[in-house]
Amino acid sequence: MTRVHDMGGRFGDGPVQPQADAPVFEQDWHGRALAVTLAAGALGQWNIDVSRHARERLSPKDYARFSYYEKWMSALADLLVETGVLTQEELRGADPAQTALAARKLTACKVHETLAAGGPADRPSSIAPLFQRGDRVRTRRIATNRLVDGGHTRLPRYAAGATGHILRYHGTHVLPDSAAHGLGDAPEPLYAVAFRADQLWANPEHAEDEVILDLWQSYLEPAS
Repeated sequence: MTRVHDMGGRFGDGPVQPQADAPVFEQDWHGRALAVTLAAGALGQWNIDVSRHARERLSPKDYARFSYYEKWMSALADLLVETGVLTQEELRGADPAQTALAARKLTACKVHETLAAGGPADRPSSIAPLFQRGDRVRTRRIATNRLVDGGHTRLPRYAAGATGHILRYHGTHVLPDSAAHGLGDAPEPLYAVAFRADQLWANPEHAEDEVILDLWQSYLEPAS
């Protein structure tokens, strides 16, 4: 299935042109968009994988025309209504009802502590690692979620079926393909995998450049 957000290496979108002196936020409301997204996440009604999938679920028309933080705000609005945190009327400006979630609000004095703690995704798992540093591996030929039809996955389409080598073993971590859909953490081994550019694209400018992706064990198989 073609996923509108899976744009890496896609031809026709133009070059990435980083600006060394660019401001952190191009517009003032961008910082507020980030702040309200983090504050809403602190309510504990979804995890990071659910929020990523919410952005992926935007209609292709909206995804293509929205800016980065417009995608964030549209997906956040969907999550707030889907999880019952707010109603559509409240989003439109109606006075919000009092709920038990008010006690979980992220106050200014807690921001530094909350951001410093982060959201670690490492978890113990009974699944043993199959690979070690230097092993040659191949990703699944089709980059799709095997648990949920059309669901979230962290295997990008441009890396599907590519051969690389294990650069590092990260331990066992929450599997996004499961966590994004309320199916539990399902932790499994996670690896940093290095791919040569000519494994990923037909005509790379520098064939020996490497792209390093963090990939879960179920995305990989031994390469002969």
